[in-house]
Amino acid sequence: FQGRWSLTAPLFAGAPGPGAKLRAQAELMMERYGIVTRETVLAEGVPGGFSTLYSELGNLELLGTARRGYFVEGLGGAQFALPGAVERLRSLPEEDGTYLLLAATDPANPYGASLPWPKLEGGRRPGRAPGAHLLLLDGEAIVFVERGGRGLLRLKPFDEAQLQAAMQALADAVSAGHLPKLAIEKLDGEAVIGSGHEEALIGAGFSRGPRKLTASA
Repeated sequence: FQGRWSLTAPLFAGAPGPGAKLRAQAELMMERYGIVTRETVLAEGVPGGFSTLYSELGNLELLGTARRGYFVEGLGGAQFALPGAVERLRSLPEEDGTYLLLAATDPANPYGASLPWPKLEGGRRPGRAPGAHLLLLDGEAIVFVERGGRGLLRLKPFDEAQLQAAMQALADAVSAGHLPKLAIEKLDGEAVIGSGHEEALIGAGFSRGPRKLTASA
């Protein structure tokens, strides 16, 4: 081959050892999630799992950059958190009717990582898929928006008023540019037209078509 060639070995001289890499991995997890548990580490696919990082997380506690405790009910008993994350948890109101839309792959989405997805009847399941979104109400997952915006999965029982309020939150997200156009054909795996729920979506601002209900900016 023609051209100038150089040995690359000198570039890797003095590379960080295993201990430094583990420390960097532990710090990255803390910064990314705020609270790190066994489930979080497993979801990230860290080689060696939680036991590999446990000692480094303990070292961060000794340095005062992390706290160990039981901060979130339902997660593993060994939880490490940034002090700021703990204070923020304590300051949050329990329920104030706040909707939050997240990309399913967002590290801020605990479902499918720290928390299991809600169990649904039938074969359809939510997942941390690129292009999918999750609507939360006061931190609880309530609606999964499938990739492409053609299908919705309700993750908890709704009455029609609650369904319309959730659909309004999705329509508002589309109007604000936080969510692409929705062209809903399926609700819980069944055709939305003829489901009896059309009025809830239309009342939230969706437009009716022959086979779908749409919301666009």
